[in-house]
Amino acid sequence: MAPTTLPGRPGSLTPAEEEKLRELWLATLDVFGVTSGGRPSVESTSAASTPAPADTKKKSKLSMFSRKNKDVDHSADNTDDENDKHGQAKEFRQAIQNQSPESLRTAFWGMVKHDDPDALLLRFLRARKWDVQAALIMMIATLHWRSQEMHVDDDIVYKGEGGAVIDAKSSPDATTKKDAEDFLTQLKMGKSFLHGVDAEGRPVCIVRARLHRAGEQTEKSLERFTVYTIDTARMMLRPPIDTATIIFDMTGFSMSNMDYTPVKFMIKCFEANYPESLGSVLVYKAPWVFQGIWKIIRGWLDPVVASKINFCSNVDELSAFIPKSQISKELGGDENWEYEYVAPREGENDKMKDTATKEKIETQRKELVQRYQTETVYWAKGENKGEQRAALRQDLLQNYWQLDPYVRARTLYDRIGVIGHGGKMDFYPTAAATSSADLD
Repeated sequence: MAPTTLPGRPGSLTPAEEEKLRELWLATLDVFGVTSGGRPSVESTSAASTPAPADTKKKSKLSMFSRKNKDVDHSADNTDDENDKHGQAKEFRQAIQNQSPESLRTAFWGMVKHDDPDALLLRFLRARKWDVQAALIMMIATLHWRSQEMHVDDDIVYKGEGGAVIDAKSSPDATTKKDAEDFLTQLKMGKSFLHGVDAEGRPVCIVRARLHRAGEQTEKSLERFTVYTIDTARMMLRPPIDTATIIFDMTGFSMSNMDYTPVKFMIKCFEANYPESLGSVLVYKAPWVFQGIWKIIRGWLDPVVASKINFCSNVDELSAFIPKSQISKELGGDENWEYEYVAPREGENDKMKDTATKEKIETQRKELVQRYQTETVYWAKGENKGEQRAALRQDLLQNYWQLDPYVRARTLYDRIGVIGHGGKMDFYPTAAATSSADLD
């Protein structure tokens, strides 16, 4: 049965939800410096075929976030405690004060990748119960986190596994070398990995809790590995599938495997920086000792996230979420599959050295982005129905997959054929497909 589009997504919005999306776009583009006082100020390009929108006195309802507002330092102070559990109001203010509009705009489009930009904004709106101000704060805080704290797109994703191999072998800095070694150790052991889909067609991430011991890897390498896995899972999402499932395999778990620090980091990632990304969480074969731990962890969770957690004590209960034929024998299922790490291949990231081609594709993308932003202003103000936006979305999607090998280092999943040329997905590649995986 084909998956259906869930409520609150592109193509299934109510009129009220679409109006919220329009408001958030205007507020976002105001922060990005694209509009000023409700008027677009997009630079014209040779590729832009649409005229600048007509002059209007209509202002964004959230123009309070403009840098020209003297009270911008306090614009997020009204965020309630529930929405600011992870301190995102502070991160929002730091972003507004310390990052240029262009920097935030670049971070946004770096985060978009192959996504529908509307779908990305809608994640934040749904996470904040359609409160536009809270959604904007959350999104800008996420951009700050991705670009200034974690350096997701310009470091973690860009350097990837191949970069870690280089750092582990030859970095002159002992800390960098150790972090890279520990990052690779987690990949090699398969502490967590992506494999297959659940009954709803969602990508599945399996976390082997027994393989973790506090202190064996540096905190930075743990965080890097966590973000790397989540962002790689994002590359596997295709509409209408926009969430993933996590299995915490608790087989063989003991107190020596418990470590609250990475658990807290993972919770923050999903609640604050990757909103609306969890489909379900399956805790498999949790021993009795985990009961006390769960009471602590549950207290840290947002109720919406907590509601997605299911405990499965045997494979029959697990098969209610994932067909038994797609559950590996390691977990008691019928699938004859085992995790095996395939190391980076020599030359697999050589396209990154071709800066001339990369710049050409990036220039095309910037032109598409500018046109998309201009059309979005028209649409958000109700001046057209967004037909051009729909066409530009497809152009942006195709452009991203052309750019992808120049900005994203190849992953295990590229090497084994799960992520194929042009973003084609094969969650269960054959051995032949794996050996001939296209690493373009």
